[in-house]
Amino acid sequence: MAKNKDARPPTFAVSVVGLSGTEKEKGNCGVGKSCLCNRYIRSDADSYYSEHTSVLSTIDFGGRVVNNDHFLYWGDVCHRGDDGLDCRIQIIEQTEFIDDQTFLPHRSTNLQPYTKRAASTKLQSAEKLMYICTDQLGLEQDFDQKQMPDGKLNIDGFVLCIDVSKGCNRKFDDQMKFVNSLYSHIAKSKKSIVVAATKCDECVDQHLRDLQAYVASKKNLLLIETSARANVNVELCFNSLLQQLDKTRGKPKSVAYLEAYKIQRQLVASVTDRFEKLIVQAVRDYHTTWKAVTNNLKGQADYEEYITLEGSRKARNTFSKHIAQLKQEHIRKRREEYFTTLPKTLNNMLNNLDEVEHLTWHEAQSVIRNRHDFQYWFIVLEQTPWDETDHVDNSDRRIPFDLLETPEAERIYHNHVQHLLSEKRRGEMKERFKKTLDRVHFISPGQPWEEVMCFVMEDEAYKYITEMDRRDVYTRHQQEIVERAKEEFQEMLFEHAELFYDLDLNATPSGDKMTEIHSVLNEEPRYRALQKLAPDRESLLLKHIGFVYHPTKETCLSGPNCVDLKVEQVLANRLVQLDHGRSNLYYSNPNVDKLNLCLLGKEGLAQELANEVRAQSTDDEYTLDGKIYELELLPVDVNSTLLFSHTWVSTFKPHGCFCVFNSIESLNSIGDCIGRIRAEIAGSRRDRFAQPLPFILILANQRDSVCKNIPILRHQGQQLANKLQCTFVDIPSGAFPRKFTEFQIKQGLRAVLENMKHNFDFLAPLPSIKDMSETDLRIVMCAMCWDPFSVDLILSPFLDSHCCSAGPTGQNNTLILDKILGDTRRRIQVTVLSYHSAIGVRKDELVHGYILVYSAKRKASMATLRAFLAEVQDVIPVQMVAITDSQADFFENDAIKELMTEGEHIATEIAAKFTALYSLSQYHRQTEVFTPFFNEVLDKKLGIESSFLFDNSSREGTTGASEDMFPTSPHSHSPAYNTYYPDSDDDNEAPPPYSPIGDDVQLLPTPSERAKYRIDLEGNEYPVHSTPVGEHERNHKVPPPVRPKPVLPKPNVRKLDPNLLKTIEAGMRSNRRMPRPAHTHSEEVEGSENYADPVDTLRSRGYINDDIYAVPEDSHGRLIKIRNTYGGLQEENGYGSKSNPSTAARRPSKYKHRSKILFSKTKAYQRRFQSDSDGEESGPATQKKKKGRAHRGSEEDPLLSPADPWKQGIDNPAITSDPEQDDKKVKKKKTAKAPKEHKKPKSSKPAKPLYPPTRRTWDSNYFGVPLENLVTQDRPIPLFIEKCVDYIEKTGLTTEGLYRVSGNKTDQDNIQKMFDQDHSIDFVALDVAIYAAAGALKAFFADLPDPLIPYCLHPALVESAKIVDYMQRLLALSVIVKKFPPVNYNVFKYIITHLNRVSQHSKTTLMTADNLSICFWPTLMRPDFENKDTLSTTKLNQAVVESFILQSDYFFHDGEVAESSSSEGTPPPHCHNMVEALLPLQLPPPLQPQQIQHTLPPEPLI
Repeated sequence: MAKNKDARPPTFAVSVVGLSGTEKEKGNCGVGKSCLCNRYIRSDADSYYSEHTSVLSTIDFGGRVVNNDHFLYWGDVCHRGDDGLDCRIQIIEQTEFIDDQTFLPHRSTNLQPYTKRAASTKLQSAEKLMYICTDQLGLEQDFDQKQMPDGKLNIDGFVLCIDVSKGCNRKFDDQMKFVNSLYSHIAKSKKSIVVAATKCDECVDQHLRDLQAYVASKKNLLLIETSARANVNVELCFNSLLQQLDKTRGKPKSVAYLEAYKIQRQLVASVTDRFEKLIVQAVRDYHTTWKAVTNNLKGQADYEEYITLEGSRKARNTFSKHIAQLKQEHIRKRREEYFTTLPKTLNNMLNNLDEVEHLTWHEAQSVIRNRHDFQYWFIVLEQTPWDETDHVDNSDRRIPFDLLETPEAERIYHNHVQHLLSEKRRGEMKERFKKTLDRVHFISPGQPWEEVMCFVMEDEAYKYITEMDRRDVYTRHQQEIVERAKEEFQEMLFEHAELFYDLDLNATPSGDKMTEIHSVLNEEPRYRALQKLAPDRESLLLKHIGFVYHPTKETCLSGPNCVDLKVEQVLANRLVQLDHGRSNLYYSNPNVDKLNLCLLGKEGLAQELANEVRAQSTDDEYTLDGKIYELELLPVDVNSTLLFSHTWVSTFKPHGCFCVFNSIESLNSIGDCIGRIRAEIAGSRRDRFAQPLPFILILANQRDSVCKNIPILRHQGQQLANKLQCTFVDIPSGAFPRKFTEFQIKQGLRAVLENMKHNFDFLAPLPSIKDMSETDLRIVMCAMCWDPFSVDLILSPFLDSHCCSAGPTGQNNTLILDKILGDTRRRIQVTVLSYHSAIGVRKDELVHGYILVYSAKRKASMATLRAFLAEVQDVIPVQMVAITDSQADFFENDAIKELMTEGEHIATEIAAKFTALYSLSQYHRQTEVFTPFFNEVLDKKLGIESSFLFDNSSREGTTGASEDMFPTSPHSHSPAYNTYYPDSDDDNEAPPPYSPIGDDVQLLPTPSERAKYRIDLEGNEYPVHSTPVGEHERNHKVPPPVRPKPVLPKPNVRKLDPNLLKTIEAGMRSNRRMPRPAHTHSEEVEGSENYADPVDTLRSRGYINDDIYAVPEDSHGRLIKIRNTYGGLQEENGYGSKSNPSTAARRPSKYKHRSKILFSKTKAYQRRFQSDSDGEESGPATQKKKKGRAHRGSEEDPLLSPADPWKQGIDNPAITSDPEQDDKKVKKKKTAKAPKEHKKPKSSKPAKPLYPPTRRTWDSNYFGVPLENLVTQDRPIPLFIEKCVDYIEKTGLTTEGLYRVSGNKTDQDNIQKMFDQDHSIDFVALDVAIYAAAGALKAFFADLPDPLIPYCLHPALVESAKIVDYMQRLLALSVIVKKFPPVNYNVFKYIITHLNRVSQHSKTTLMTADNLSICFWPTLMRPDFENKDTLSTTKLNQAVVESFILQSDYFFHDGEVAESSSSEGTPPPHCHNMVEALLPLQLPPPLQPQQIQHTLPPEPLI
């Protein structure tokens, strides 16, 4: 031991000895002395070398490391014991080096034998270097060079190594003899000795036992079982020797090898496991390199510890294995991805069962290889297999084609074929089941599946398909019948137009009015058909009422099919502004002698027609009607690219296009082609005055004599010609050997020439036209939305003429006609509107005449016309136009005949003109259709304007009437048909007697009438003489107007049901009407006329009312007027009015008082409801009232005639009663009960809060507070919700009726009270009832100040629920839910996810998503159930919550859309698109209006 001269730690020198010598003495390997020293000095795995040779060259033996000695200096190591004492241990290994040439021990300065030399305690070797490994010898400069201190050492102890393994050519007994000799020499040194049993990991038990016996025989000799390779007990061996050298140190515990080895292996396993986890976490890409990983892991304890114990080589092997696993996992995922994509690929490429049903997989691969889209789905690699190429790292997701050679791919193919077979069979059975449902006629709209199921259970298709498919088919069937029922219901509402247009004063449906409406409609089967969908029916009804009160193109129930929108589109495409100059046409006058014809056909038909025309021509010259025309023909196939370029028109300059067809397919192609040609020409045409290209549709004859397709082709061709507004040339009767006849060709040429003639204006110069801003006549044409004809049909008489131009800027529905009327050119303004938009114009604008159009196929169209015409003043001329396909309809269809006859009789009664336009006829292109009507309007113009001024002055009162004969059109500042006001009705003078003049009723002008005018090609007339056309046309001159009579305001207003008003307002999609400016005197308005004034208008007149709309109290608001004997009015309240008898004239009446049909239709509903209400009245007052009116029975004569008086003619044209007075008295009788309603005024009741107060009876700082106060950033969900949900999901997911069955309220309150006191309560420990926990959870949401789903998002959610397409509906809902406040969103996501999990156990709980949404949506949305609008959207609200529950993964967890039978459920109720748009190639089947319903016979007058 070195002397401790200073306070440095003590140093001990230890000599490691054991069997050494030549191979003959020690065998092929040593006893492990070097490995033991290596493991102790440098214990980390990277510094441990298992091979240390003793056979050296002379040079290596003489090097500084060996230094010609037979011992090695291993260096020193610092040791710190458990007691905290430090020391330094220097290790010497005594060995014997063998010459690699002679295989004899090297000669050194010490020539003693090993046993003596190894026992030496004093060693000396100058500048001897520390030994590290065999590779160090000869390369000392490349290793750490550390010299043995002072060149000498004093040995303090010995470690005697004895190999207990089997050994290599060495007997254990021989080793023990050597050891015994060695031990005897060492023992003489009196130094401490520890015996190390080396290589115990390969030990022979007998050898170990012999060694143990040997050691036991020696005194104070300690045996330590070691393994340098396994690093077991190496440090214990030297520590045991150190304790013998320094007795102050604690004696280490001696541990047997097996126990120590187990401990070491556990340590290594733990470190290895942590390292492997570290590698998995750090390396996720199999492209990562070991160098990058070591750089990232350096300094981490798990990495460093593993490197120390196992070494870098094993660490890298572990890394390599992980990299290989990552790559294999990547390949596996790519393979699964390919196999997942393969069914979709096969479904796209081989989706035809007939094609693949009998193909083998090899044949199917060949088919796939030849597909045009093969490169889109597959990739062919140059090297195979794909998983051993770079394709595994490629981002290309196409399937490697060699993957199809695998058995898995073949299995997928066969599964695909089986899937196609099953889907085909499934589709067939679903269609059969659908037909079965179609045959079950008693299925009503809205009827649940459970009620129908029992009637179809025996059906074969029912048994084959799954329950989900059954419900899906039934849902689709319900959608169809519900949609059809709603369409029919809407059509029924239009057919009862008089019921809705006969309104009270302010156009607000009072309770009586709503009762009347329901009473009348309840008689209709179409009303009762929606009995199971009463909320939807009520919603449709209220929406219709809202539309009647606020009719605009925005609120029009036909949506994009509104006449106003259609007219705007047509006029925008066909008209130009007046400042556009006329461009030169590509041919200048109609006297042409050359015609360029384009022949359009399919599969050679065009060329055949060209050959036929040339065969009938002589040198390309064709004789027609005595004139020779040079023809240039251009036959073109419909698929030619030439047609889709507009340049061919300007190059070839065709005068017309013959379109030939001989099949449905070729007809469809022709229709598509014409549409595209027109679009191309319209898009590229700069000269908008250029005439349109005429198309002539020609039906080719069939070669065989008998062909059943001819009638179908003829009908389809006529329909297409009607839709495209072109000429149809049919096959003449008789048999012809060729496809085209001379008759057809000539008819086509005549049509082209006729079109050219009508598109040129070659008249002589006419007198100068007035300034553009002035118009001579203002005509309004009205048409019904959704009528089964195109607006082009009614516009074509104007648009197909060059005398037509666009109206003023901003008036998109107006056109201007320049026509010769009489001897002067007149400017006629024609405004084309829907009936609902024309109401405002009818009431407040100067209109000289009306053209009222209706479809003879639709009763609703006639009903709307009647309702509109009834309120038109009888001084304004009317032209009625009936639209149908052809004259044959009148004789073949009784419904059409009845509607046309009714229209003609109405025209007869009111002395209006009547004509019919036929969509299959070309006559409607002639402007002369309306020329007689324009003449009549011009003749009556002064009387019309005088009447307008008279009526306007009556309404203006003391503010004065406008002096302008042509008041400024509201179009200049706002659409006239967007603002309208009540008519005034302050004159009770009787209208003139009925003047049913039937001479004007004619389909076309009579020959005698035409003879009086020379009509040019534009329909302009030049008078032949000045004789009046007929006296009957002068019968309606109106005398000069009388001064207006004063009127007084009506202060008493009766409130209406506010919920009903809210419901109507919610159903309207447009803004409120702009109120009319206030007047000094308000008008007295008939209760049956028109629409409401908003409340701000009433306030401006002095009303004070909180309601949006109000109805005046008829019994108190009527102004009593006393007629004097001179026809004037006596003074009232200081005001008086005198009129000059010479200028006095009656105030214009309305057409409903001139027509028995209009009058009876208008009053039929009143009589029907009045008869019901009269039957309920009792008492002397009522009887007295009836008795007092008995003598006036003759005044009711118009109502005593047959319900449809036009069927028997008009028997009494000179009735002397006053229909307007009768109308008002009927109104008074209808409102006789009004005073009773004031006994309990609604305003006397306190306002009921929207929601009742909280259900809790105790104060709480947790329940009933805003959500923001209950959550934090770390806890986004309130704790109470989490506890309830966790408890329910752990214990109650199988509870039947969960959330539906009400829990005990006391239990619910107790749960909340206990939670108030202690937030850490345990529901499980308390054994809380599931129903109580569920109820407490719902109560939590019910107590929130604001609902979880914010009110501001309710309308958007409802509108989203109306979307028919399911994916678009989900997308809309996903956008809205992201607008939730963050706190609400987190809670909503949490609770909806929970409800989705509950719905997954519906088999046991019976709580499907549908049932859960029914239970939860009122809690989450908290609607106002007192509002009728809420009742109408109940199903929509529930559908919204149901969608969130069903698709919670999609909305909140980025999942896929879940498949559910309810996902394509019945679409929400809506009124749009109730009639499909016209198909592009054929018209929809015409509506079949029912017979006109007979009104109920009137009650006999008492």
